[in-house]
Amino acid sequence: MVKLSVIVPFYNVQTYAPDTLRSLRANTREDFEFLLVDDCSTDGTARILDRAQEDIPGVVVLRHEQNGGLATARNTGLNAARGEYVTFLDGDDWLAPGYYEELVSRTEALGCDFVRTDHVESERAARTVRRVPHGRRDEVMNPRDAILPAERSTSVDYPYAWAGVYHRRLLDKGLLHFTDGLRTAEDRPWIWRLHREAESFAVLDILGLFYRRGVTSSLTQIGDVRQLDFIRSFDQVVRETAEDKDADALLPKAVRTYCAIISHHMKSIERFEPPVARALKSMSGAALRRMPQQVLDDALDSMDLERATLLRRLRRRPATSKEKTAA
Repeated sequence: MVKLSVIVPFYNVQTYAPDTLRSLRANTREDFEFLLVDDCSTDGTARILDRAQEDIPGVVVLRHEQNGGLATARNTGLNAARGEYVTFLDGDDWLAPGYYEELVSRTEALGCDFVRTDHVESERAARTVRRVPHGRRDEVMNPRDAILPAERSTSVDYPYAWAGVYHRRLLDKGLLHFTDGLRTAEDRPWIWRLHREAESFAVLDILGLFYRRGVTSSLTQIGDVRQLDFIRSFDQVVRETAEDKDADALLPKAVRTYCAIISHHMKSIERFEPPVARALKSMSGAALRRMPQQVLDDALDSMDLERATLLRRLRRRPATSKEKTAA
């Protein structure tokens, strides 16, 4: 039986893919499989993956006929996964040797639905350890208890799918798939759903995953319209949280986080193409007006003056004709 399925989407990362694949080779085990999803790359990535399928035990290459984005590529891997455990890796990141073996062993010992791990952020020559914002380690807990408090960074603010491993029972329950087609912030509804609906989780003190920051082809570095999918993503977080049995307690966290992300994008609006910048303002204003207004008012009252003023101004922007028609 396959113990671990590792899902790795690739799209035009021929510069970095060899490092990623070398690190997978250093993590092979006879009961591990590596599902490499080529999301219709147009550079030399496809040839690199073909060679990997011949050279690295456990590698299976899956191909898209058209580019679908990270969420769709991960779903392709999930649909093919056979492992008792599932994890993710991005096609431009890498691992320390033996990382997955230790991760699976320690997760099995705990017996929980999923674990979260710290990671190392790499930007040029700099290395920075990024910690899961949750203090209790190596202890099985209720993931719902790690969502709050609203005013502080918590486990749902650390959404990286690759920073952890997930038992197959979550896949069988439909909790591991991503919202198809989301181009950015695809892991936000995903992590919220895990924390609301899984039964147990833990945080492990284990380092061995290296996240490459500042890649010029990364969507986080590109100011085009795909960035605006964060609005669709957080609309889903708020909508699904509003349907939860603990909505009154959890909605302030969801709304406050949504506001923080809108503010973040607005403060760096100059990096967007002009039409996208205009759409960002319009869509952010509409998003604020869609939120539960009393919850939003309470969130704004608790924020610093600069951010609260910016968001209140956005909320007052006149609705566009398209918004009025949709309403």
